Amino acid sequence: MKKIWSILTFLLVVSLLLAACGPADTPTPEPTATQPVQPTETPEPTEPPPPTEEPLVELLVWADETRSPIIDELGNQFAADYGIKLVVQQLGFGDIRDQLAVAGPAGEGPDVIIGAHDWLGQLVMNGLVSPIDLGAKQNDFLEAALTAFVYEGELYGMPYATENIAFFCNPELVDPAPTTWAEVKALAEELEADSDGEVTAWTIQSNDPYHYFPLMNSFGGYVFGLTDEGYDPYDVGLDSEGAIAAAQWLQDMAESGHLQPEVDYDVMHALFTQGKVACIGTGPWALSMIRDSGIPYTINPFPAGDVGVGSPFLGVQGFMISAFSENRLLAETVFTEIFATEEFMQAMYDVDPRPPAFLMVRDAIDDVDLAQFAAAGEEGLPMPAIPEMSSVWEAWTNALLLVISQQQDAVGAFETAADQVRTAIE
Repeated sequence: MKKIWSILTFLLVVSLLLAACGPADTPTPEPTATQPVQPTETPEPTEPPPPTEEPLVELLVWADETRSPIIDELGNQFAADYGIKLVVQQLGFGDIRDQLAVAGPAGEGPDVIIGAHDWLGQLVMNGLVSPIDLGAKQNDFLEAALTAFVYEGELYGMPYATENIAFFCNPELVDPAPTTWAEVKALAEELEADSDGEVTAWTIQSNDPYHYFPLMNSFGGYVFGLTDEGYDPYDVGLDSEGAIAAAQWLQDMAESGHLQPEVDYDVMHALFTQGKVACIGTGPWALSMIRDSGIPYTINPFPAGDVGVGSPFLGVQGFMISAFSENRLLAETVFTEIFATEEFMQAMYDVDPRPPAFLMVRDAIDDVDLAQFAAAGEEGLPMPAIPEMSSVWEAWTNALLLVISQQQDAVGAFETAADQVRTAIE
């Protein structure tokens, strides 16, 4: 017994020595019956993380309060398909042009702006916008609206809406509306005779050549010659044969007592809504006032002169690409694939009804009055957007005032105006 105890003591000492000399991290001993092992849970297999998506390229768009929501909401629905995000920054419409001149060169400006075509001369001359190529999509737009964004042979904008004046007539005084200026004069003689001079056929703002242009144009007059390259500032047409012929017709109306002098915007519209004049030329901005007056009206193309129906000036709004954008090709893709679609252009029309430049939407206008405005502007001519147009307005206005007030004959007044414009340009 003593021998067995000595052996056990020896084995215990050896085992303690081996433990002291062994590695620090020893394997866990096998469990005994009194220490059962808890089964190790096998973790659920995890799915590999999804591949990282490429970030969308952001294009900054400057737009006004009315159109910003459409670009942001509907535009971005399609833009993501092209790896693009449209970031819309809202500015006052009149501020966009001036802010681009400051922010663009500083590298803080937009990629795309909404603007009016008559900004074009200033924008191009200052190097602020880039030419664009709409490819086959050009066929989807009113030709005159595209022409409005052509400067020195290059297209700088994609139009979306047009604006022009039309010939309003009171059907209780004349029905149908006169189709020639000769008929307008004959109507004046008839109405004045029947009303003892209280009612006449037509009047115009004495100091507004913008509203006079369809008359001048219908006789073949023009402001600047229009070529494939755009308007030619060295071809001044205020004293052209057609311009003089129109001015002489106007002079005859004034001398015959059919045309009241010193008529401004408010007087002209008051005469019409009071039933004292049968016809005037005005724009969609006056539509609410005329509707609210309760006066009956029709909206018509302008009468024809010696060479055809009068063409009003066409104002056009559209999208342009900043010359400082680093993503001009992507911006063009947005123009042709997202903006130049029936759904987008219809939404732009719905939020701010005016005759669309996009033909599929233009041809489906559901507002009768706006459809008539569009018809009156079908042959409209873009108002010249060249910088030289700023030299025209004062001289042209003075000539118009002098003829209507009978202070100078038509030939002298318009020849003087043309000379003043040429001198200013030279």
